[in-house]
Amino acid sequence: MFSRIAGALLASLLATGRASPISLVPPGHADVVISPDITSPTLLTVWTVGSTQTITWDVSKVPQTGANATGLVLLGYSEDKSENLDIQSPLATQFLIGDGQVDITVPNVTTRNDYIVVLFGDSGNASPTFTITSA
Repeated sequence: MFSRIAGALLASLLATGRASPISLVPPGHADVVISPDITSPTLLTVWTVGSTQTITWDVSKVPQTGANATGLVLLGYSEDKSENLDIQSPLATQFLIGDGQVDITVPNVTTRNDYIVVLFGDSGNASPTFTITSA
């Protein structure tokens, strides 16, 4: 008897949960998407392992409500139409998107010419491919 009641209750909760999406945006507020274009590095950029570099992005389209959002930058490479991102070792974290730039130290990685950086605010935006060379 108990298992029938528990089963019916669980089925009812699952059916209700699927039918009723929950909004995480407070009432009266619009959902803000922050995805600024990366302006550096560019296709012609070459970084050297161990050097300090500045990643920059266009803040002109960042809404005022998103200027104080914090960001994350990951290094990756583009291969076979896939972004292979190093999520274990972010290049930068906890900086303000509204600053439009962040300084990083180029990690000790293999030389290749298809690196990308991806800037995450609430969505991700990848740079053009660029080159990193060993020191």
